[in-house]
Amino acid sequence: MSKLQPLQHVAIIPDGNRRWAKARGLPTIEGHRQGAKRALELLKAARKFNIKYLTLWGLSTENWIKRSPHEVKYLISLFSHQLKQYQKELVKHEIRFIHIGRKDRLPKNFVNLIKRTENISKNFDKRYLIIGFDYGGQDEIVRACQKIAKDVANGKLAIPDITPDSFYPYTDTPNIPPVDLIIRTSGEKRLSGLYPFQGVYAELYFTDIYFPDFTQEEFEKAIKDYYNRQRRFGGN
Repeated sequence: MSKLQPLQHVAIIPDGNRRWAKARGLPTIEGHRQGAKRALELLKAARKFNIKYLTLWGLSTENWIKRSPHEVKYLISLFSHQLKQYQKELVKHEIRFIHIGRKDRLPKNFVNLIKRTENISKNFDKRYLIIGFDYGGQDEIVRACQKIAKDVANGKLAIPDITPDSFYPYTDTPNIPPVDLIIRTSGEKRLSGLYPFQGVYAELYFTDIYFPDFTQEEFEKAIKDYYNRQRRFGGN
């Protein structure tokens, strides 16, 4: 692997849980349950592959209207259970947890759990786990613009000083480096709004494998593929 192309930040769109379950004649929730187990395994794999920042997308802003209330309720229950499992892993391996997305529409008990998980890991800086709950890229940019507009109105920021560099701190990841590699499972070849600002120069990797089958070995394939590319960041 080339030392000229350090891979720091990987983001994964874990797609295909429902189709995985359907292909096996299982209920939808079983696909989500297996996907949750896989996510924990990939967190461990990220340590092995020396990935400092790992982003996983759990629940999108669109899920509120595009999935049934029953499924969304189950997902939040599953994520709550998953976060409790993560807490042990985070403390044991000194991994900092960061939530991206909105907190105002999530159930209060779930928000409290998110905040506790963030709090118990706030002093760690060896590795980072970033998870999107009620996250959408367009929503993130709108919220960032609202913060900027407020600072301009309060005299804290001048309009000519608004640049890509000054915009970044207003995003959900002010202290996290831009994404190097975005992986999407299940054969879909789109980003669906993940990190439209932070991932503008990210390399993209698409695989037909459903997320519950996206093993550590498949993760390694994506990483190796990344290191076989040349990143030009807009250059020739």
